[in-house]
Amino acid sequence: MPVIRAWVIAAGTGGLLALLAAAGGGQFQNRWMGDVLPASDDGKGARAAPAPAVQVPSPGNRAAPLLAQAGPETGSPAPAAPPQVDESALRYFAQQGDKQRLEREIARLRALYPNWTPPADPLAAPANIDERLEAIWRLYSEGKLAEARQAIARRQTDEPNWQPPADLLDRLALAEARERLLNASQIGQYGTVINVASGNPQLLTCSEVDVLWRVAEAFVRTDREARAQDTYRYILSNCDNPQERLATMQNAARLLSPPLVNELLALERPGETGTEEAGTGEFASVRDDLARNAVARGGSDAAITVAEDQLARVEKLAREKGSASDARLLGWYDIRRERFRQAEEWFSMAREREDTADAAQGLALALSARHAYAEAEATLYRWRGETDETRATYLATVANLLGVEPRVKLSGEVLQRIVAEVAAARDVPAARQLGWYARAWEQHQTARQWFETALRWNPDDEPSAYGLALTRHLLGDAAGRAEIKRRWAGRSDRIRQVGTGATEAAPAPGVDTPSAAPRPVASETSAAPLPRKAMPRSTPRTVASGRRNCPAHIHPETLSPQAALERGWCLMDANRPLEAAQAFEIALRAPAERVRRDASYGQSLAYLRSGLVDDAAVAAARAPQNGQRAAELQTAILAERALGAFERGRYTEALIALEQRAQLAPERIDLMVLRGYAYLKMRRFEDARRVFEAAAGTGSRDGLRGLADLRAAMGSP
Repeated sequence: MPVIRAWVIAAGTGGLLALLAAAGGGQFQNRWMGDVLPASDDGKGARAAPAPAVQVPSPGNRAAPLLAQAGPETGSPAPAAPPQVDESALRYFAQQGDKQRLEREIARLRALYPNWTPPADPLAAPANIDERLEAIWRLYSEGKLAEARQAIARRQTDEPNWQPPADLLDRLALAEARERLLNASQIGQYGTVINVASGNPQLLTCSEVDVLWRVAEAFVRTDREARAQDTYRYILSNCDNPQERLATMQNAARLLSPPLVNELLALERPGETGTEEAGTGEFASVRDDLARNAVARGGSDAAITVAEDQLARVEKLAREKGSASDARLLGWYDIRRERFRQAEEWFSMAREREDTADAAQGLALALSARHAYAEAEATLYRWRGETDETRATYLATVANLLGVEPRVKLSGEVLQRIVAEVAAARDVPAARQLGWYARAWEQHQTARQWFETALRWNPDDEPSAYGLALTRHLLGDAAGRAEIKRRWAGRSDRIRQVGTGATEAAPAPGVDTPSAAPRPVASETSAAPLPRKAMPRSTPRTVASGRRNCPAHIHPETLSPQAALERGWCLMDANRPLEAAQAFEIALRAPAERVRRDASYGQSLAYLRSGLVDDAAVAAARAPQNGQRAAELQTAILAERALGAFERGRYTEALIALEQRAQLAPERIDLMVLRGYAYLKMRRFEDARRVFEAAAGTGSRDGLRGLADLRAAMGSP
C-alpha cells in the first residue's frame, strides 16, 4: 500500500464532509451519512475558514490537558519541566524527505508544547532513542500496517506498562481506513467506500484527491449523482494542484451527465502563464474532448443534435491543430447527415495528415455518393483488407463501378485487381456485376463464366441465374437455357420468360450500393404523382407468436434481454411497432447470439412497419442473419426505398432500388407497375410500354391502366 499522504493537523480541518453538508448556523450537517462535520481543508493552508462549532479529532487534542495544567494554587510557580515530546513522527517525515509535512508536524508540536524547541537535525537519533518504536514507525512508513500492529502487540506483551504513542495509533488507523476504502473501490463495494469515508473525514482532503475521486465514483454508482458533483465541486473550489484539478474535471466528464458537468466547468480558472491553456482556461482540453465526444455520437446516430458551439470547436481544432482524428470525426458526422461534399473535404484533409483505413473508407463513401466510383475504388484499394467493413465497402464500391451507366472502360490493371479481390472474397454480388460488365462489352463467354462462378458460390442466387439464362439464350445455347429454366421452375417468373419474347432486351443490372453508404442523389427532382392506385407497402412475414395480450406499458429497461425480445414480438402482434423497436433494442444487449439475431430481425421489421426505412437497414445489420432472413429484409427494404423515391419524384433512385431488389428476388406485379410508371415519368415510353404489357399479360388491372396512361402521355404534346 502506498504511504499515507495526508494528515489533519489542526482543529477545524476536515475538508470534503463540510462541502457535502447543508450549510446552517455555525456548522454543517453531512447530507450523506448524517455526521456533523468541519468545513476547511488541510491541504492548502487557509483556503476555507474552519467551522467554529466542530473539531476533527487530531493527535494534538489528546495532549490538550497538558496545556491547561497550572502550578500550585499558592506559592511560587514551579519551574517548567522540559516537555516530553514524541518526535518519532518528526523523524519519520524527515526520513521520507517530506518537507511540507515535516513543517506541519513542527507547527503542530509547537502549538501543543509552547516551550518545545524543534531539533536542529530531525534525522539525528537522540541518545535515548527507542529502537523498537522506531522499528514500528519504519513498518508503518513501508505500508506494512498489519506487521506494525503485530509489533505493537508484541511489545505490549513484553512491556505491560508500555503504551504506543497516540499519534502512531491514529496514523495507523487512518492508513488502515484508507486501505479499506481503496480495496472496496477496486472491487465495486461502493457502499463500503462511502461508509469508510464518512467515518474518516481526515481522508477527505486535497492531499487525498485519489480518495475523493473514489468517493465521487461511489456516489455515481449508487445513483447519487448530485453528491458526486458535490465531491468534484469541493476539489475544484479548494484544491490548487493544476494536474489534479484537470484530472478531476476529466473524471467528472466521464461519470456525470452533461448538465452537471457544465456546472462544474464554471469553476474553471485561467490557464497558468507559459502553459498551453494560458489565457484560455485550465479545462480547455476537457471542453475539447466533450465536443469531440458529442460529434462522435452524432457520427453514429443522425438523430443526435450536436450543439453549434461544440461543432464549431471541433472544426476549429481540425483546421488549426491539424488533427487527422478530428477531421475524421467531422467527416463521419457529415456522412451520417448526407452532407457528402463536406464529408469529402474532411476525409481528404484527414488523409493528407494521416492516411488510415477509416479515412479512406469515409472518403470512398463520400465519392460514391456523387458517383465517382473509379476514384473511390482507387482510394480504398490499399486498405481493402484492413477490416471487414473496409473489405465490404471496397467490394460494394467495385460493384458500383462495374454497374454504372454508361459503362466505364476500366484499365487492364484495375480489372485484374478487381477480379483478384472478388475471387479471393468469393463475393457473389461483385461476381454477378462482372458478368453484367462483360455482357455490356459483348464479351458473352466471359459473362457466362462469371454468372456460373457466382452460382457456384451461391446456387440460390436468382439474379445470377437470370443473367446466365439471358447469356445462354444470347449465345444460342438452348439446352443450357432450358436447364436453367428447369432448375428455377416455380421459383422465378422472369427466368421462366427468358426466350419467350417478353425479355428480348435484358434490363440494366443496376448498382449495388454499399450498405454503409448513403443513397445516391437522383438527378430528377421534379415531383410527380403516384399511379392512381397507390402501391401497397409490405414487410417480411413475421412468425405468429400467439402473444396478443401485451400489458399497457412496461418500460423496456426493466426487462431482461430475453423478456424484452418476447415483449417485442408481442407488441408487433399488437401492431405497436415503435414500442416493439424499443423492446428489441434492449434485447440486442443479450450475450446470446441467437437472441441478438432475433432482436435485430424484429427491430428491422418494426421500423419497416413504421416507414423508417433507413433505420430498418441499420437494424438489419446489427446482427448476422441467415440467408433467408437477410434476403427477406433486403428485398423489403429495397421495395420501400423504391416506393419512397417514387413518391419524392426521384425516379432514377426508384429504378435503381427496383433493379437491386430484382437481383435478389422475382419482381412482384405491383413493383413491376411502379417500374413502368417510373419509366413513364422519365418519358422512356418504350421501356414503359414493355413493362406495362408484361404486367397486363398477367391480368393486372394496374398494368392495363398503365398502358392507358402511356397512350395518353404519348398523345400529349
